[in-house]
Amino acid sequence: QVQLVESGGGLVQAGGSLRLSCAASGLTFSSYVMGWFRQSPGKEREFVTAFTTPWSDGNPTYADSVKGRFTISRDNAKNTVYLQMNSLKPEDTAVYSCAARLSFVKEYQYRGQGTQVTVSS
Repeated sequence: QVQLVESGGGLVQAGGSLRLSCAASGLTFSSYVMGWFRQSPGKEREFVTAFTTPWSDGNPTYADSVKGRFTISRDNAKNTVYLQMNSLKPEDTAVYSCAARLSFVKEYQYRGQGTQVTVSS
């Protein structure tokens, strides 16, 4: 059974930082492209960042809204993907979730439940 479990969310003031983690189990982690998404109340889920390959330096892409502030990384030895979030803004407030897909599949096959990030002004 595949599980993606996020952690590291919380309440932070604007300008602060948080580091999210997503621990994966039940899959061959090094074969999966990993990404992060977020969803705010009343809004659709939006893409935040993702690798384009399963490799640790897998050429990540970022949403324009987070470019230069957020960094995705992964540790294949620990089956974990991270999201370092700096210079947080109130509009970053959302539930952040990680997702996994095989590199030859367009849609993400697995998603975690998410972790709440709240940025106060």
